[in-house]
Amino acid sequence: MRVLLTSWGSRGDIEPLAGLAVAIQRRGGEAVIAAPPDDDFAVLLERAGVPMIGLGPSVKSVVAAPKPPGAQAAFQLAPALVAARFETLMTAGRGCDALLATGLMPAGARDVADKLGIRYVLACFHTLGLPSRTEAPGRRPGTPSLPGADLKTQWAQDAERVNALYGAAVNTHRAAIGLPPIDNVRDYVFGDRPWLAADPVLWPAAGTTEFDLVQTGAWFLPDDRPLPAGLESFLDAGEPPVYVGFGSMASYTSKDLAQVSIGSVRAQGRRIVLASGWAGLTGIDDAPDCFVVGDVNQQALFPRMAAIVHHGGAGTTHTAARSGTPQVIVPHIADQPRWAARIAELGIGVAHDGSAPAVDSLSAALTAAMKPDLRVRAQAVAATITADGADAAAKLLLNP
Repeated sequence: MRVLLTSWGSRGDIEPLAGLAVAIQRRGGEAVIAAPPDDDFAVLLERAGVPMIGLGPSVKSVVAAPKPPGAQAAFQLAPALVAARFETLMTAGRGCDALLATGLMPAGARDVADKLGIRYVLACFHTLGLPSRTEAPGRRPGTPSLPGADLKTQWAQDAERVNALYGAAVNTHRAAIGLPPIDNVRDYVFGDRPWLAADPVLWPAAGTTEFDLVQTGAWFLPDDRPLPAGLESFLDAGEPPVYVGFGSMASYTSKDLAQVSIGSVRAQGRRIVLASGWAGLTGIDDAPDCFVVGDVNQQALFPRMAAIVHHGGAGTTHTAARSGTPQVIVPHIADQPRWAARIAELGIGVAHDGSAPAVDSLSAALTAAMKPDLRVRAQAVAATITADGADAAAKLLLNP
């Protein structure tokens, strides 16, 4: 059986697909991934042994621009992605038995699957975009819920917003391949039963949406890479350091983030492992207490940290939780505030208030995160995290 997996998004959207593809291969199936043509993703998928097909523009060209993309950029990107999906997936999907889509509103993917007559699955890494029984679209944690009638109205308005972005392009391309128009792009993309690739402890979802979700657990890509020799020496030279990294956040991060991060960790009397990420963070001086890393095996590194400071992406949050190391989440966009709220609710980390930390605020969060009782709790929760979500999803794909 051959499966086409596709996403357009950051590394947190691509790496789980790689984990799923590896699980499919282990079960005797074939998998190919259509993903943005970023060099980082090509290297990742080559390491995983998964064929890659470029889809659309690079993500880095969008999110690492000098300013975060605004409404005008969204109205330019949406039809471009629709066109790329129809063109790329129509070719890549021939000979496949199923198409699984995730990432930024994958309008165009189900249309192609329907035209090819193959199975379609929509997967997500959280539920914030799915019509909810309790929350309005885009609601941040801690804000009050709205009455039921108002919720229905707001979710209907959300569907109109998606139609405004994607509707014309989708129906133009559907007509070109002989399909009738659709009037609700969002609900058509979601299908009848979306999959949720998130751990039920970290993201409890039963009964929260209008869908009967299939919650598989998170999709981890196995990583057996050794840590660089220089990093091993650094780790062995003293007490466990603090990891700081913000992944694909670039234009969303404050300009003085490296200085604030290093100063905050030094205020704790700790050393720091600083991940450069797409923001290009680097050391602020030549002091030996800071070690800068690029792409590194987080599964091997995180258990050796005193704390993990990150942006709160789904992938990093799961990997950090699985390591049993306390977290400090500095959320920036989208689902990140919800992950921050959840790790605080579970007692396995601290949610920083706001996306632009100061030395005092981040240092205070680290002080709270590194209390012994919080580490005990983090290790207890780590033991409950499902490690085989990718295998569960692979089994469902190969044996529907």
